[in-house]
Amino acid sequence: MSNPNAVVTGASSGIGAATARHLAAAGFQVFCAARREDRVTALADEIGGTAIRCDVTDADDVAALAARVGPRLDVLVNNAGGAFGASPVTEADPEQWRQMYEVNVIGLVQVTKALVPALVASGAGVILNVGSTAGRIAYEGGGGYTAAKHGTQVVTETLRLELYDQPVRVCEIAPGMVRTDEFGLVRFGGDREAADAVYAGVAEPLTADDIADAITWMVTRPAHVNIDELVIRPRAQASQHKVHRVFPDTRGPSER
Repeated sequence: MSNPNAVVTGASSGIGAATARHLAAAGFQVFCAARREDRVTALADEIGGTAIRCDVTDADDVAALAARVGPRLDVLVNNAGGAFGASPVTEADPEQWRQMYEVNVIGLVQVTKALVPALVASGAGVILNVGSTAGRIAYEGGGGYTAAKHGTQVVTETLRLELYDQPVRVCEIAPGMVRTDEFGLVRFGGDREAADAVYAGVAEPLTADDIADAITWMVTRPAHVNIDELVIRPRAQASQHKVHRVFPDTRGPSER
C-alpha cells in the first residue's frame, strides 16, 4: 500500500486511540473519529492525522465522516462501542440495552455502509470490526452486552459473505480482558471499585496497545490474506469464567 489511509471510530480513548497511534506509526494517514472532539483533535495533532467529530449512531455525522474521507479508503476500523450496566436480564434497563445495540451494531452498520464505496475504490480495502469474546459466549450480568457483541460478530460474517466478490477484506478481532481507562467505569456508571474488581488479582490483563498491535498486523497482511477472526486474551484468562487471580496473603503469622 502506498500512502494508505484509515478511519478509526471511537478514537478518543482506549483501543481506538491506541489503534490510531499504531496505524500512524505504520505509515497510515488516520482519520480519528469520535464524539469527543477535543480528545480526537489532540490525538490527531499528536499523530499527524485528521480529527472528525462523529457519533456513529447519528446518520448526519456518519454522512459528514464519509464526505471528509473522500472517494478512497484503505482501512476502516469499526471500534466505537461500549457496555452499559451489568444487571441480570430480569432486572435489565431496556434503554441501556438499546444504547448498546445502537452503538455496537447500528453504528457499525451505518459507518460501514457509508464507507464501503471508498473501500472498494481503493482496490484492496479492509473492514476490521472490534468485537469481543462476549460475542462468543454468555455470562451472568452481561446479557445486553453479549447480545450486542454477538450482533457485531454476525454482521461481520454476513458482510464477508456479501462482499466476497469485491476487493474488500472483512475481519474481526475479539478481545478478552483488556484493561483501559474508561471501559469499566462507563459500564459501572463511574463506580471505580466495581470497575477495578473485574481485574482484581489479574497480574497482566491485556492493554489497548496489545489490541492495537494485533489490529495493525491484521490490516497489513497481503491483500489476498483475510484474517477472518482473531480471538485474543491475556494468558491468565482461559475462558470467560476461568481466570487466574493471585491475591496477597494478608493473614498474620498466627493465622497461617
